[in-house]
Amino acid sequence: MNLERFIAGRTLRSGRAPAGYRVSPPAIRIASAGIALGLATMLLSVAVVTGFKHEVRDKVVGFGAHIRITHFDSNASYETAPIMPGDTLTAALRAWPGIRHVEAFATKPGIMKTETDFQGIVLKGVGADCDWSFFRKHLTEGEIIAVDSPRVASGVLISATLAGMMGLKCGDSFTAYFLHDAIRARKFHISGIYATGYSDYDKLFVIADIRQVRRLNGWDDDAASGLALYVDNYRHIAATGEQLYFHLIDKTDRAGNTLYVRTIEELNPMIFGWLEVLDVNVALILVLMTAVSGFTMISGLLIIILERIRMIGILKALGQTNAALRRIFLHIASRLIARGMIRGNAIALAICLIQSHFHPLALDPDTYYLDAVPVDLNPAAWLLINAGAFAASMLMMIAPAGLAAKIHPARAIRFE
Repeated sequence: MNLERFIAGRTLRSGRAPAGYRVSPPAIRIASAGIALGLATMLLSVAVVTGFKHEVRDKVVGFGAHIRITHFDSNASYETAPIMPGDTLTAALRAWPGIRHVEAFATKPGIMKTETDFQGIVLKGVGADCDWSFFRKHLTEGEIIAVDSPRVASGVLISATLAGMMGLKCGDSFTAYFLHDAIRARKFHISGIYATGYSDYDKLFVIADIRQVRRLNGWDDDAASGLALYVDNYRHIAATGEQLYFHLIDKTDRAGNTLYVRTIEELNPMIFGWLEVLDVNVALILVLMTAVSGFTMISGLLIIILERIRMIGILKALGQTNAALRRIFLHIASRLIARGMIRGNAIALAICLIQSHFHPLALDPDTYYLDAVPVDLNPAAWLLINAGAFAASMLMMIAPAGLAAKIHPARAIRFE
């Protein structure tokens, strides 16, 4: 066995050593606890912020897609100018590298009215090409509307927020009014109720058959407010959006309309800018926790060195080199750090699992867009944080471990 590792191991086994040779257990416990709490804080911070970003991003994308292609003259409202993409353009987009799904959508602002209340809404029409995975995930009552039948569906999906505001439930009917040359009224029945927790969108969107919107606007059968594109990898959204923008900048649809390509981040700059700011907070937490854990570990190692001064003097008198002494205390530090990291990982993992399954930490969805603190257990991020924390802690141990090599053997042996 390596001599330095053997001495380091015997030094830490305080329970088996004689009374005069054992390391103070509080020093070990405090050093290990500092590492454990610091690492747990770092892991939880990254898990919560990453989970929060993914949850909010997924909900924004669920209502708006990764990339949208609309009429160039469309403004920021939901009263849009139509495009007529045709089968050729749609097929080309579906074959585009990195695009996994393409669907048409249409929007129409209106007013939803019951006997006692009214509320401004946006009727979002979707067709048979709709990917329902997002709404199926958040569906709480009823069923998805049948937009692939020959008849125009009168059923709609509304949110639990909107249903509560209007005093409606699944199976009820309501009348909505829309303006197009003249006021037009339509009666809908509620086929299903969804709840995403994103209150800004939940109380706004009513999901309906796209043919309802086309009739309200007097559009052709293939007209739409735009095309919603979903990419395979979110990290490639900016590059894919840029490629599509320059590819379609000089092209038109079958009606001669100029097409406009925007990513979801360009459509919602404030939300995604706010999410990017969270990364700064995480970086600050990682730096602070690494510093606190490191200084706690330095204190613990210095206490161990002071308690083992006589051992250091005897080892130097027997011919042990300064480099060997540094390695002994670096081995001690690495074992203490490893113990703390195991406990820190266990603490963080337990808290994440409890929160992900039982949601004891709730949030106000009107403020945070979520009803509970989200956690994202990303193995790659956890390994990276563990590796970085271990490397940073060991680098901080080099200086205090070097102090053992500077101790004079004659003075150390006489040390009481």
